[in-house]
Amino acid sequence: MNNAIKSLIRGSIWIAMFLIVSSCEDYLERAPESIISEEQAFQNFTNFQGYVEELYHCVPNFTLSGYTSSWNWGEDEIESTAGTFHLSYNIDRGNFWGWQVENGAGNNGWLDASSANTNRDHKNKGLWPLAWYGIRKANMGLENLSLMTDATEEERQLIEGQLLFFRAWFHFSLIQYFGGLPYVDQVLPSDEQLTLPRLSYHESAERVAQDLERAADLLPIDWDDTTTGRRTLGKNQQRINKIKALGYLGKNYLWAGSPLMNSVSTGSETYHAEYCKKAADTFGEILQLVEAGETQYALLPFDKYNDNFYTTSQNWALPGGTEAIFRSVYYSANDTHWRISKQYKPTFVDEGDPTNFYPTANYVHDNFGMANGLPLPDDVTQTDPESGYDPYYPWKGRDPRFYTSIVYDGVKVVQGAIPEASQEINRYANLHTGGTYREVVTGSPSGYAMHKFAPLAANKYDRAYDWGTALHINVPYMRLADIYLMYAEATLMGYNSIGATSSTFAKTPVEAVNVIRERAGMVGVHERFLGSVEDFLPELRRERAVELAFERHRFNDLRRWMLLIEEPYTTKTSFEFDRAGEFNTEDPTENRIVNMREEVIIERVFTNKHYWLPLKLADVSLYPEFYQNPGW
Repeated sequence: MNNAIKSLIRGSIWIAMFLIVSSCEDYLERAPESIISEEQAFQNFTNFQGYVEELYHCVPNFTLSGYTSSWNWGEDEIESTAGTFHLSYNIDRGNFWGWQVENGAGNNGWLDASSANTNRDHKNKGLWPLAWYGIRKANMGLENLSLMTDATEEERQLIEGQLLFFRAWFHFSLIQYFGGLPYVDQVLPSDEQLTLPRLSYHESAERVAQDLERAADLLPIDWDDTTTGRRTLGKNQQRINKIKALGYLGKNYLWAGSPLMNSVSTGSETYHAEYCKKAADTFGEILQLVEAGETQYALLPFDKYNDNFYTTSQNWALPGGTEAIFRSVYYSANDTHWRISKQYKPTFVDEGDPTNFYPTANYVHDNFGMANGLPLPDDVTQTDPESGYDPYYPWKGRDPRFYTSIVYDGVKVVQGAIPEASQEINRYANLHTGGTYREVVTGSPSGYAMHKFAPLAANKYDRAYDWGTALHINVPYMRLADIYLMYAEATLMGYNSIGATSSTFAKTPVEAVNVIRERAGMVGVHERFLGSVEDFLPELRRERAVELAFERHRFNDLRRWMLLIEEPYTTKTSFEFDRAGEFNTEDPTENRIVNMREEVIIERVFTNKHYWLPLKLADVSLYPEFYQNPGW
């Protein structure tokens, strides 16, 4: 709500009419004659939906917030030494002010931007300005529903449901980073002093829940099944529906029930059982519908797992398939193939920006365990007979998701010809100590790289990012696997039992987790973790870390669990080792290594204040009731 946002919240804005088409249309490109009166703008569904469409463009695409984009700020990822301006760099050094444009965010941080930009420019979209703009726009729409006189009851419900969803989604998206805030549910007049107080987290969450519950009641599961939606048949997959509203209702309740949010509202650093039960029942309603085949959603088969995040040679098909629930908007002339695909390999392989992002060794070792369901030993230089882990062959027998997400030493990266003979060494990932992929400026500091969000062939030799391949990357905000895991956590902590079920879904927390593991070809949760809630909760969290790795969840998970400032989550490490014996080009898991050790790259010095991001100084100076977060 700084001066720019204040003008959006309090000042008057004009209303424009846009024809309803698919979400990839740029509704800000309008002719002067399209500016019409409020009565006309809100009169019928076509006009009103055109007004609503801009709200979809207020959702930042965090994967496209810069030429290289930073969205993982837990202990999961580290940038190459060329990067000293991304938010991840600032977070690592305790500079949480860095999320703000005024303090270094620039065009690389998706949380902020210099203005509320709703056009095609992904690089200049920020959550903070767009959320306040979107809240005001939603409120204006809700206050003008009575002007929708030429419409059916179904059409009115679709409009109201979308407006309520977006008002709630923007508020929820802010409070999860900043704590309780004012809940703006009306168009604030421009001639009155701001006085709205900051609510507690639980008070804010209750207001979010009211809007989302109403939205879920109003919206259909699938727009294609409505009379209104059949006008845009086949173009409705991103439109807000009942499942999206329920998904965020459950998430809002689970976040409110998590230790951090509970502590600031009640003083107790434990899970809030009642909120967790509400979350479990909400997620259970979704999963019951999904498993009964009554929705358009289903887990993708594991051989299509990476389709959750990218598609190739499919005419820019939107990634996510049947599993993605909520995504930012996309455009047909997508440019992720030139940008995001290149930020996971050294520049001599991908010829991209010198700043690249790599998994940390600690995150890989602590979470990506063995195929038999057991984790790696605490000391990865030691043999573990029970799990079968062999430190001399550390890539063998791992969780299948390790191979779909992580590039380890010896993986064949370049599939085709390499014209320069001197570069042939880079065909295989040289991630051992002193290897070419460990190049100091743009290479991996950790000894690992990633290919979850782009194919290995997205390199300057195979050129899977050329325009003709139509490589389209779009990491979703929420997907069905996340719903299963949030259901498991909410049910476990709401009912304090590994054998409990919600009132709406018959699966236990263990069974819900096993649905995700079985999709990956994993065995079920190991019996070692089934003795008690205390035994199972860390394993559930580890499963979440593996399945949702690098998808923007980890930072908020560590915060809400009150682990962000605790060891070992404050440490980022590298894996150092040398190759030994003959190099196997066919199966890199058979390559032997020696001299293994884990070394600290950076220790993050955090205190309690780092559980919340600092608000902008200009905003907390607007009026006394809008105060700064503690410690900042």
